[in-house]
This record gives sequence, structure tokens and C-alpha cells, in this order.
Amino acid sequence: MSVHLPPLNALRAFEAAARHLSFKRAAEELSVTPTAISHQIRGLEGHLGVSLFHRLPRALELTAEGEAMLPKLREGMDCFKSAVAAVRSLGPARRLAVVAPPSFASHWLLPRLQAFSSQHPHIELLLSGSLRTIDGSTLGAGVGEDRHASADMPEIWVRYGTGKYPGHRVELLFTPDFTPMCSPALLRAKLPLREPAHLRYHTLIHDHTIQNVRERPSWAEWLRLAGVSGVDAAAGPYFAHSGLAITAALDGHGVALLSRPLVSSEVAAGRLVAPFERSITHHYAYYLVTPETVADRPEVAAFRAWMLEQAAASVCPAAPA
Repeated sequence: MSVHLPPLNALRAFEAAARHLSFKRAAEELSVTPTAISHQIRGLEGHLGVSLFHRLPRALELTAEGEAMLPKLREGMDCFKSAVAAVRSLGPARRLAVVAPPSFASHWLLPRLQAFSSQHPHIELLLSGSLRTIDGSTLGAGVGEDRHASADMPEIWVRYGTGKYPGHRVELLFTPDFTPMCSPALLRAKLPLREPAHLRYHTLIHDHTIQNVRERPSWAEWLRLAGVSGVDAAAGPYFAHSGLAITAALDGHGVALLSRPLVSSEVAAGRLVAPFERSITHHYAYYLVTPETVADRPEVAAFRAWMLEQAAASVCPAAPA
């Protein structure tokens, strides 16, 4: 035999009134009038053939029937909410476009993306790398100045530069420090690499991604601060892309001045080592840059919060000298 259920609105009115023991407060919660709540509950009582409330001069009290009905009704309401949430979670993925410096995208962001996807399975990332996100690079351009700008511009930029990007919400990810990095194989090679002066026996790898020499970390600067002489700071291969310099160091072709946080995944995996503690810093830093018009969208806000959390944990400790 089928059971004819009362209207859902009447059940919601009863649950809210029973929780507050007030028609007025239930009405405020459900955005209706107290009279509407009263009518809904009287209709429910007529449908059930029982009284659910004792209507006292200045208060409401649940009857025995109301007390018996309330726990199961709340349980049912919770089931309804869970069912709706489950359906919404299966909705179409929300795409989020992210553009970052190529080396940041491949060496810092990609190793961490699985964690983001696990936490937010219904946000679909469209990640790309571009040298235009680097201030002072050979192709650098300010955010919003891209000659391909359109309505399909990314919601998230990672910029390496000054942090001055008007019209955007700008959040510091980290300021990198640069230190000599190499493959562990070099530490086991016949030529020694136990102290900075031993760099004279090894190939120095140079990263010239940044055209502004004042903002480009250089071997001459590091060697000077380390008090090392007798090393040709200009010798060795030059790369116009930091990703190539990282790859050269990973493959054992020499020692490169690399950003600790940027290659923290490679260090944690034992593919790179920092044989010396001394490091240098510059004015440039990595920034999360978002147009104000989209910064508070749920998917954008979720990615921003996750990125800031990851950046805070990305400091790579130096190896002992």
C-alpha cells in the first residue's frame, strides 16, 4: 500500500518551528510570514490527524506526537541535503586556466598538482607555460598586455618579477634564494666538490632567462660573496630558458645557480643536491596574480588558497656544507 506523504513545504515549516519553538523565527529562516508557517503546520496536522504543538499564550511546546516525529524528519532532511550535494558534485567540471613561467610550471607546480586534483576533483586545470610571465625576459610582458588578450584570458597568472601589476589581486608566493645545485653524481666524481673553491674543477651553468642583469643571479656575485677567487665566473654554457639550465644540472653537465624553492621536488627526490649553504637573493619574486573581476569565484579562490598553502611549505632546506 502506498503512503501519501504530506507536502515538503509543510514538513520544512514544522522542522524549523520545532527547532526554534517559534513560528516567527521559523518564518525568518524560511523567508515567509509567521501566518504562512502557521497555515503550513495546521495543514500538516490535518493531514496526520494529530496535534504537533501545544500553542501556549507566549510559547510553543511539542506534543508527544511532535516529539516522536522530529528526529526522523531531521534525519530525512539531512538525507535530502546529501542527495542534492551528491548530484551537484557530479555536475560539469569547472575549467580554470593557469599560465606560469615554464620552469615554475614543470618543476614546481606539476609535481604538486595531483594533491590539488584530489582535493578538488571537479576543477579542471588548463595549465600552460609562457616566458611572457617573467618580467624582463626575452618575451616578457605585463599582465594584461599580452597581444593575444581576449575574453579567454587565464584566470590565474604566476608572475616572476616586481609584483607591480595594477588592476589585479597580487599575492606573494615566495622570494627565491639561489645556490649552486648539481646532480649527486658530481659529488661522487673524481674531481672534488667539497668546498666553493672546488668549483674551478667543474662546469658552471648560466641561466640568462632574465635580460635585466641587475635582477639576474650570477656566478660572479655568488663567488664574490663566498670569497672565492681563481674561478672563471664567465666560463660554461649559457641558456636563455631556466628549464634548460635545470635539466643540464639534473643530467650532470655541471653546477647551476638554482632557486631552492623552485627545485624543492628534485631535491626531495634526491635528483639534485645543494653542496653549499651560501645563497643569494634578488628583488624578483614569484607572485600569484588574478584579475579582480574573477578573484573570488569559487574555483579561483580554491586554487589561490591551495597555491599559497603549497608555497608556504615549499622552502627547500640547504644541504650541509
